[in-house]
Amino acid sequence: MEPISLRTPLALLLISLGAIAAVWWWLATPITLSRAPIDPDAKLMCVSYAPFRGGQTPLSPTTHVAAEQIAADLEQLAKITDCVRTYSIENGLDQVPGIAAKAGLKVIQGIWLGGNRLKNLAQIAIAVRLTKEFPSTITSVVVGNEVLLRGEMTTTDLAGTIRSVKAQVDVPVTYADVWEYWLRNREVYDAVDFVTIHILPYWEDFPIRAKYASAHVDAIRRRMAVAFPGKEILIGETGWPSEGRMRDGALPSRTNQARVVSEILDLAKRENFRVNLIEAYDQPWKRQLEGTVGGYWGLFDSVQRALKYPPGVAISNYPFWKLQMGCGMALAFFVFGAAWLTLRRRPWTPRLASWIAVAISATTAGILLGVAADKMFYESYGFGGWLGWGALLTAGVASPLLAANALMSGRALPTFLELLGPREWRNRSVLTGALGLALAVTTLIGAETALGFVFDPRYRDFPFASLTMAVVPFAFLMLLNRPPQGVRPIAEAVFAGLLAVAALYTIFNEGSNNWQSLWTCAIYFLLAVTLWQARAVQSPE
Repeated sequence: MEPISLRTPLALLLISLGAIAAVWWWLATPITLSRAPIDPDAKLMCVSYAPFRGGQTPLSPTTHVAAEQIAADLEQLAKITDCVRTYSIENGLDQVPGIAAKAGLKVIQGIWLGGNRLKNLAQIAIAVRLTKEFPSTITSVVVGNEVLLRGEMTTTDLAGTIRSVKAQVDVPVTYADVWEYWLRNREVYDAVDFVTIHILPYWEDFPIRAKYASAHVDAIRRRMAVAFPGKEILIGETGWPSEGRMRDGALPSRTNQARVVSEILDLAKRENFRVNLIEAYDQPWKRQLEGTVGGYWGLFDSVQRALKYPPGVAISNYPFWKLQMGCGMALAFFVFGAAWLTLRRRPWTPRLASWIAVAISATTAGILLGVAADKMFYESYGFGGWLGWGALLTAGVASPLLAANALMSGRALPTFLELLGPREWRNRSVLTGALGLALAVTTLIGAETALGFVFDPRYRDFPFASLTMAVVPFAFLMLLNRPPQGVRPIAEAVFAGLLAVAALYTIFNEGSNNWQSLWTCAIYFLLAVTLWQARAVQSPE
């Protein structure tokens, strides 16, 4: 019979590969909707349109979008909608009505108001001119977007501005804001021809789960109709993000976006009310203001300008799941391979617990590699974002490989003293140094993100996937190969305390419905326990 030291890892490898395949099959299961989000036989009523691509941003006054770029977008949008809503006339957006007329689209023309009175007057003058030049294209004018929410104008000034615009144009005039601000500023109702409200279930003070989003939109619409009788209620913004962090139980995802959009459109058709979806294209520049989630409200992606869920195609959160599953299986195989190679260089029979630790680390990394890579792709913004998320994913890939070597060779998890301390404390092994570096990177990024959730949490993403890949092998290595004696290093103790306190606060602040938060905090605690157990042993001369 074969020695158990060979049978056991082979059996564990097969179990690991099977678990990875099963989990990815489950993660990639597509959803089936009763109504396609984009129905080729029924165009959308209206969608919010901003033309910015790549590094273009309205936050820069020098940005000017070429007419050819807008024309390409509107030609594409004309296939799925009858109307576009704009928010400004700056950055080349004054070209939209003329181009929309050629594409056969109607326009809800926006006027961006702020605290600069002269700039407001300039915007109004151009918008008024556009309504006269394109009377059959511009169907209404939105005088200000969420200016009360931002606190940049008083209610009296806003109402006066609306009346001024009404006197100059021949189309209906409205104002757009979050629905609560209409209830707080009822005098605006008297100045407008119809009421435009924003209902974004994800951004509510008490976030709404995707499965309840359409019911929430309907309930708010009915409430507003009672509060403001006699005038039409236009839902000027509603939708759902496809990427980003959870808020309470509200989870951004491709399937949830498709579900919410489909159900709201079906509701609007049945109840016969107008709705404008936010938005046509993903807008990367919004991530600077709203984090990852701000850039992924579009029906089309920002790079390829491709529809996220074309008619007749199954909707999955992981459309490339086979590649992600394959890469995860390969990583798991390499983790087992690292353990086997270590034993070939140092023949001995390791404890069964060591092989189980290798198997769990390999399976965890294999399952989460695709998730972590997906999150890095969508959540990295700017050089700093790519550097941080890339470093954490690198640590997550290296950790199970290096830990497997350490488990099989009987080495302990190195301390920061062995990596950065005085000469007499340093370990000169290259593999030990690499393992210590992976631990240092994981700890530093973990601490930075944990502090972020304490002091500035609203737009931060939860690094649960990459962090778990890195921390689980460290924890097993500390549990099984911990030095029997030594001193507790100060650095590890400080980081352990910081992570534990931050995790407790984050759980309280984010609530019990946010599984991304709970998962991340559990890994913070696991990393804290691992660091607290660290013992530094002085290297012999």
